[in-house]
Amino acid sequence: MATVEISAKDVMKLRTQTGAGMMDCKKALAEADGNFENAIDILRKQGQKLANKRADRDATEGFVLAKSSTDAKKAFILVLNCETDFVAKNESFGKLVERFADIAMAAGVTTLQEVLALPIDGVTIGEKVIEQVGVIGEKLEISYFEVVEGAQVYSYNHPGNRTAAILAVNDVVDVEVVKNVAMQIAAMNPVSIDKADCPQSVIEKEIEIAKDLLRQEGKAEEMIDKIAQGKLVRFFKDSTLLNQDFIKDNKSTVAQYLNQSKAGLTVTAFKRYSLAD
Repeated sequence: MATVEISAKDVMKLRTQTGAGMMDCKKALAEADGNFENAIDILRKQGQKLANKRADRDATEGFVLAKSSTDAKKAFILVLNCETDFVAKNESFGKLVERFADIAMAAGVTTLQEVLALPIDGVTIGEKVIEQVGVIGEKLEISYFEVVEGAQVYSYNHPGNRTAAILAVNDVVDVEVVKNVAMQIAAMNPVSIDKADCPQSVIEKEIEIAKDLLRQEGKAEEMIDKIAQGKLVRFFKDSTLLNQDFIKDNKSTVAQYLNQSKAGLTVTAFKRYSLAD
């Protein structure tokens, strides 16, 4: 049987669609006797095989991306993890995350499972991630996808794309205001918007930590509950967004800053993700 001649044009076409290396594309086309679709399947099977081998690896690096819709009513964070910062900092890796994000935004999905099921290049995004394992040679995983909606939203990407924050407010305001609060969220990592919506599990944990420390300090048992409640007040001040000191003017809280910017303005939702956490 005659050997099928593999053209440089077909190799480049396969590389453009899959991102695989030139030699991998040439080998896949040769194995597929020049059939383009079969060559893509071969590369995808190679990705699945490598993904299975690297399943137990830690993918703790990655690219964190926050984006907002053009009408500033919806914002989301999408995270694609990898094993090394070398891969995370590669321009093509960032562009892949952008593609996933743009597809998710256009589809209007709200859950990670929906993102993974969206179509891209004739497969799903979940399958595309596996394909790229074969291309890149590292474990890859879309580990996080969250959405906020509101009267106005803002998405903030800290330089380096390792930390991002999104938020929604209850009214339209100068974009600088929501940007400043998004930066506050990224920097100060609040646990909730206000003390009223702080998870009970977090409150109970803080009280127990405070009590343990007080006992270690030798405080009388009958005083521990009262002192622990006082420490909880401080925790709410430091760790809930509206009660935190505003980082650009620590004479005001975030709540005061928002109200000064526009009467009644408040945060209705936020999300934050950081690879450093």
